Amino acid sequence: MALPFGETPGARDPRALSILAKTIYRELRASGFQMRDVMALAGELLAQVTREMRSPKGGAQAGGEKQS
Repeated sequence: MALPFGETPGARDPRALSILAKTIYRELRASGFQMRDVMALAGELLAQVTREMRSPKGGAQAGGEKQS
């Protein structure tokens, strides 16, 4: 599964994020990952976001994006 990098206009659309989440979930489950693995991944993603938000270099704005 290839993920686009850079500015993606559809990324701000909640439906696009929902579709992406469902696709990732289905791919993981189809690849043999168990529910506990999917939950562990979700926790790791949240931890990464938390670390970036807390980092002095994170530069998070109100929208959660880094400043350029």
